[in-house]
This record gives sequence, C-alpha cells and structure tokens, in this order.
Amino acid sequence: MILRGTNIEHKLQKSKNKSARSLDILDEVQQILNKHSHKDEQICKQLSSKSNTRENDFNFDLLETDKIFHIEQIKEICIDYRLRFLNSSYFKGEIPQEAISKIKQLEAAHNTKIKGFKIMAPSKLFKLEDKDDPLLFAPIGNDYYYLIHKWGNDLHPLRKLFAWPFKNIANLGLVVLLISYLVTLMVPEGLFSKKNTTAEFWIIYFFMFKCIASIVIFYGFALGKNFNPAIWKSKYFNA
Repeated sequence: MILRGTNIEHKLQKSKNKSARSLDILDEVQQILNKHSHKDEQICKQLSSKSNTRENDFNFDLLETDKIFHIEQIKEICIDYRLRFLNSSYFKGEIPQEAISKIKQLEAAHNTKIKGFKIMAPSKLFKLEDKDDPLLFAPIGNDYYYLIHKWGNDLHPLRKLFAWPFKNIANLGLVVLLISYLVTLMVPEGLFSKKNTTAEFWIIYFFMFKCIASIVIFYGFALGKNFNPAIWKSKYFNA
C-alpha cells in the first residue's frame, strides 16, 4: 500500500471552506435571532399601544373553544373578584416572555398581527408591579375574547368573599350592620350601667353602627373607592 503525500494547499483550501461555511451558519443564526428580536419588539410595542381594535382576523378552526370568553362572562368574574379588564397599555407589571412567545405562535398559525390586547388583573397591577395572576386576552369580535396566556400566582381563595361587600351598597350595608353587631357584643357588661337592658344594647349598637358607617363612608370618599360594577372597565384610579 502506497501512502500518498499530503497536499498542504488542499488542506488549507478545505479548512478555508469549513470556516466559510461556519461563518455562513453564524450569519444565518444571527439573522434568525435578529428576526425574532424584531418580532418581539413589535409585539411589545403593540402591547404598550392604546389600540381600540375590537376584532382580529383569527382562523376559527384553529382556536381552542375553552379559551373563548364573552364580555359578560369576563364582567361577571371581574365584579365577583374586584378585578379590572383594561387595555394592556395600562398594565404596569412585566409581561413574561412566555406570553410573547404564545402571541408569536398565534400570529404565525393564523397568519395575522394581533392587536387590541386586554388584561384582566387586580386594580393594583395597573399601578404597581405585583405577583397576582394577570390574564392576557385578544379580541375576536362581537364581544368575544380569546385567552392567550395566564401567569403569576392564583388569587387568594378568600378574595371573592372579601370582594363581596363591594359589589353593591346593599352588600356593604349588611356587612356594616354585622360588624356593628359583633362589636356591640364585645362591649364589656356593665360598662355604661350596672344592669344591661335590651334598650341599652340597641343604643350601643346604633352608636357602633354610626361610627363604623362613618369610617366606611370616609374611607370610600377619601380614597375615591367605588363598587365593583363601576370599576371593572375603568382606567381611572379614583373610579
């Protein structure tokens, strides 16, 4: 067996071709990364824009029916849990990369650019960063919305109970009456007279009710608070 000599020039050319191919691959990768980066910037810009789009050109055959919600269903949950459903431009928290990735997937699958994003979240998330669970929606049309992504932690299990007094003035009045009654029961026996009577109990109860109702009214007016049905779509802090 005869061993052939090594042609150094050929080896150099081969090495050069490999390097050139590596550079081509790097260029391709860079172009892909730039393309994705540009796409992310476009989506972030759309999320922060005050778009009034009420409809997107979705392919309904590709939508998951369990992620489609009517505005009345969204309104009911917002009122029950004292949440807001506002344009994503008012959201002050950080929208995760996973949500942006899902938007890109939807846009690619439906061959469209999604606009008019909405977010359902506690009121404070539209002012400060927090960790409760925002939900990102996009309008489909005819008052229907498509749930794109949910992130963060679940709401506190008692949030609906805490939000119940703020659904309407009747609920709030019942809570004030109940608290007043409980506070009256806590008044030490014989504090105002040696012998407790029914009349005295109801006088103290009425006094407690006035005090607690005054505090609630002052708190409501001073901080500009309102009932759940009035704020669920309001973009104003003192709504």
